[in-house]
Amino acid sequence: MTQASSLVADFLDLTSRRLRREPPDMTDALANPRGDHTLDDVPLALPLRPKSAAVLVPVVMRENPTLLLTERSAQLRQHSGQIAFPGGRVDPTDASIADAAFREAEEEIGLAARHIGVLGYLDPYLSTTNYLVMPVVAEIAPDYTVHLNPAEVERAFEVPLDFVMDPSHHELHAREWKGWVRRFYAISYGEHYIWGVTAGIVRNLYERLYTS
Repeated sequence: MTQASSLVADFLDLTSRRLRREPPDMTDALANPRGDHTLDDVPLALPLRPKSAAVLVPVVMRENPTLLLTERSAQLRQHSGQIAFPGGRVDPTDASIADAAFREAEEEIGLAARHIGVLGYLDPYLSTTNYLVMPVVAEIAPDYTVHLNPAEVERAFEVPLDFVMDPSHHELHAREWKGWVRRFYAISYGEHYIWGVTAGIVRNLYERLYTS
């Protein structure tokens, strides 16, 4: 086995052993949600009634696997220009969390379902905007194509998985938000600044796969 193929095999082995096979139900997810609030022990306003969202965490199965990310359109009213995973609200018509993530990926970047294979699920992530985000980790065929929706996505790009899985690249930054100084994970890669929920989910993927 070459070193490159070993990287893919090792990653797939870790995901098969350490990711959830099914997403947790809402009751379990709200019992002790992950989120930026956990970094500063910010009290949550109970009872929690977040909106459900799903994101695809797409790992492209190249010889050296990469993470596929998007830069949100500058035209958007919320989170414009931020680095994100494909995803959004779970609609009542979505049959499952995975279906919601697949639909959003198709709508945002034209990523066809035939290129996607679900590997498992991370713990849900509670955002400061009151979304409970369910991350669906998936393998993406290297010959995938994208067709960006310019109203939502400025561009799509790949980052080496071994770079974002290196904890030395996970920095803690802080900003004031609604009267609180909130800390959050941030990862800088070239011109890209990955932060907030996206970086938090990347950090959770690292902890689930490499520190369990």
